[in-house]
Amino acid sequence: MSKWLLRGLVFAVLMVIVRLLQGALINLWESGALVVSIVLVAVFAIAAFVWGLTDGRADARANPDPDRRGDLAMTWLLGGLFAGIVSGFVAWFISLFYENLYAQGLLNEVTTFAAFTALLMFIFALAGVALGRALVDRKAPPVQRRGAEDDERADTDVFAAVGGRDRTEDERSESAEGAEAVRSESFTSTPTQPREAESAGSEPATDRGREQS
Repeated sequence: MSKWLLRGLVFAVLMVIVRLLQGALINLWESGALVVSIVLVAVFAIAAFVWGLTDGRADARANPDPDRRGDLAMTWLLGGLFAGIVSGFVAWFISLFYENLYAQGLLNEVTTFAAFTALLMFIFALAGVALGRALVDRKAPPVQRRGAEDDERADTDVFAAVGGRDRTEDERSESAEGAEAVRSESFTSTPTQPREAESAGSEPATDRGREQS
């Protein structure tokens, strides 16, 4: 089960319980309806704050680097929307059989009341997350991060490696050209030697022929 779904289910059940208690207590003490509603909403908000505080502490301990921490804001936003819509629908359904539960129409329950529940959960849970992370970060040692000098050094090393590779390729090409030049010279010089020998050997023959004549 995903994190946001677990939180959404738990707080949906909690909101339904809050609304059932609200209806029962208001029927017993009609003059204190406002006080009852405020207290029950505060209990719901405190529960979201405590859970958010736990999430913030656990996330900060698991990831000391703030840049690598999880996105708890989206988790609590999705959980709040799920809790608001589900609790609104369940409260509307229960109100069809239980008259003491004060519920509006289905459309208002899954829109207006769901938005109120989601906003309440989101604000207090994120406040708890921020406090939990701050408490852990205050006692944790400073995070060692790689500075700009290390980045420049890494870039220089990369360029140096590329430059060394280019130099080796140039040296190989130069050696290959030198080998081809040597081969061409050997091929051009080899056939000239027999011709010089033949020319050297033919001259004495002609001189001998002239002497005999």
